[in-house]
Amino acid sequence: MSTPFATIPDDGTPLRVIVVGAGGMGRAWLRTVQESPLVELMGIVDLDLAAAADAAASLGRPDLPVGVGTAQLASDVGAQAVINVTVPAAHHPVTTEALAAGLPVLGEKPVASTVAQGLSLAAASELHGQLFMVSQSRRYNKHLFSAKHLSSTLGAVGIVSAEFFKAPHFGGFRDAMDHPLLLDMAIHQFDMARFLLDADPVSVLCEEYNPSWSWYRGDAGSTAIFEMTGGGRFVFTGSWCSPGQETSWNASWRISGEHGTVLWDGDNAPVSSVPPPSDAVNPEDPGQEIAGSLRDFVAAVRTGSTPMGRVHQNIMSLAMVEAAILSASTGVRVSVDSLLEDSYQQAILAERDPAVLEVLKSWTSVRTALAGESVAL
Repeated sequence: MSTPFATIPDDGTPLRVIVVGAGGMGRAWLRTVQESPLVELMGIVDLDLAAAADAAASLGRPDLPVGVGTAQLASDVGAQAVINVTVPAAHHPVTTEALAAGLPVLGEKPVASTVAQGLSLAAASELHGQLFMVSQSRRYNKHLFSAKHLSSTLGAVGIVSAEFFKAPHFGGFRDAMDHPLLLDMAIHQFDMARFLLDADPVSVLCEEYNPSWSWYRGDAGSTAIFEMTGGGRFVFTGSWCSPGQETSWNASWRISGEHGTVLWDGDNAPVSSVPPPSDAVNPEDPGQEIAGSLRDFVAAVRTGSTPMGRVHQNIMSLAMVEAAILSASTGVRVSVDSLLEDSYQQAILAERDPAVLEVLKSWTSVRTALAGESVAL
């Protein structure tokens, strides 16, 4: 089958990219791009030109081109791809602009502010034949890959659980959010569970709560039970106001199967109750966090391989967040298919690009569209 997005064959030179967003995360990406031999940083886009110029200077490149328009700067400097590190509210407009300009996009999580906007971006990616990949960076961890590899010896896996207990004092917007843990952090563990189980969410029952000592306005604690395709369950329990004996930022994991259990503390190598076969081969190292995402993106653009985080697949991780919040708000189990259908109808009503709307209306079902390769070039 032909690749569903355009490729840029390797000509022996780094892929030319611009980074959109010069905030804290943008600067982390800028450093990663600067250090990578796979890409060449051609410019920085930010609505605050002074911030963009300051970010360029911090890299030792004060003459690096900066601008406020993604497509315009990309055209001016001859960029071949865009790395979108803007705030979630800007993910949809910036990515839409880049895709329409014929540029593949690597974007920070979440895919967009809402599942409905994510569906619009998936349709735009199909329309323009360009890759849009979401950097779900915590997937890129050699120990996570080892945990998945070890779980293949457990037989049928029935339960995956993650415990996340931290006590960060961020200050600022997180302290005032309605759902700080679910919205800002849990998507990492939800996405990692999809990876470990090779499964997508079917339904969820979730409860949110806020301990009396919490310094967050919104609920900083949550427990969610997801039914996954294939019948397995993923159980997430977490808190952002639990000082002492804190877990890894990756959470602490248990994978329970027919023949045994794999444990992973989130930081070190996982352990299994089932001895590995004598001829077992260690899984490939996926790279570390955003550097791994960048490597995966460049390989996909160069060869047409399907990266982790392609928009069509990644939407399901944001759907888990929205479904969990809806369940916590209503007190009932939420069907993910129902949420996807509601989001699809919202996307249809909100879409302002007639060509993108036509793609959306051509989908026979949301799950089918997200699981399949709708466009072949």
